[in-house]
Amino acid sequence: MKLLLQIALTGTLLLSSATAHSLTTKERLGKALFQDKTLSKNRKMSCATCHHIKSAFIDIRRSPIGHMAAQSANKRAIGDRNVPTASYAAYIPEFQSTTINGKPAYLGGQFLDGRANDLTEQAKGPFLNPIEMQMPNKKSVVKRVRAKRKYRRAFRKFYGQDIFSNVEESYDAIADAIASFEKTKSFSPFNSRYDRFLKGNLNLKRDELRGMELFSTKGKCTTCHTLTEKEGHPLFTNFTYHNLGVPVNTKLRALNGKSKEFIDHGLLDNPEVDDITQDGKFRTSTLRNIAVTAPYMHNGIFKELKTVVHFYNTRDVEGAINPETGEPWRKPEVTANMNKKLLGNLGLTDREEDDIVAFLKTLSDRRYSHHKTTTSHGNHHANNHGHNNIQCNNSCGKVGISSPFGFLGINLNFLSFPNNCLNLCGKD
Repeated sequence: MKLLLQIALTGTLLLSSATAHSLTTKERLGKALFQDKTLSKNRKMSCATCHHIKSAFIDIRRSPIGHMAAQSANKRAIGDRNVPTASYAAYIPEFQSTTINGKPAYLGGQFLDGRANDLTEQAKGPFLNPIEMQMPNKKSVVKRVRAKRKYRRAFRKFYGQDIFSNVEESYDAIADAIASFEKTKSFSPFNSRYDRFLKGNLNLKRDELRGMELFSTKGKCTTCHTLTEKEGHPLFTNFTYHNLGVPVNTKLRALNGKSKEFIDHGLLDNPEVDDITQDGKFRTSTLRNIAVTAPYMHNGIFKELKTVVHFYNTRDVEGAINPETGEPWRKPEVTANMNKKLLGNLGLTDREEDDIVAFLKTLSDRRYSHHKTTTSHGNHHANNHGHNNIQCNNSCGKVGISSPFGFLGINLNFLSFPNNCLNLCGKD
């Protein structure tokens, strides 16, 4: 009995010690806040509810809307835009005006319309959003945070003893802590198969290599999803805004109650923007983890990645069919300012579309490599065209891969491939 009591007391002391030291950094404080459901009106929703850490930071709740848009904790209030992944959001620059080819343009900013300047500003939004956490005001959020002893200690340690004397400063500190967590490697590990390929640690498959070249050439993807590096890693976005001619998501509108006359003007709805030439534009998102973050587009209208690629390829082709509906592509929600130069009629074959999808799958972080990806054709080329891995005796010319890899915009000679060619046997 005495031994059991000692074990119980020791366990209690260890637990208390762990709790006392669990918020030893601002990042850990931010993680606790990110996962805290008590910071929503009904105490059932946290930041992690819509940005699930183990699911590429997207919303995985089961509901009639199928993750097409944001929804409140009680699932009664439904938004009109798809919840973007929080992965790699730390690398999005602050919202700013610029010029592209001599014309006014914008780039950066959090949310799909850039209305939050940076991660800290973004973190302030969901608490008070009526279709998300539904808290009535900043004071109510601060009160919930201040009610917990562990938070009081941590906030006073990192932000000063008087941090709770001013609601605005307290609310800013809450957002700052969350942003600190979102800047950690948990959100941006840069360890996808593509990253490991660049380091020479694995080989890509035949279709993935073909897709990689198409991505930078015939597909024109790198015009917006650039390979410009940050800390030695491509981010697959230049953060600019475009109107892609995406149709209205009628299924979502039927569920959220928006009127038939409602139009999502995208960037033009940003309070900082009054230029009519920005109507219907949305920020170019990163393609990292794109294969595991369906549904797609700003309104979640497409379920499969293959559909997105086919839309880019055939949007303006007469008689082209949406494979998810079996009907022609519907008209864009906003026809003005539509990007017709970079997409709409790319001339890709069905196999080339599949190859691009195969390459995009290589951009998933290691922890999500086992997740189900969304492509309607799976790996049928592997079945129809023999082994999907290129064999050791294949030469660069036989597999259609040029050398050096100029289309990547980077030098891969440091990988020490024999005869400037990929050694494609071994790992996959």
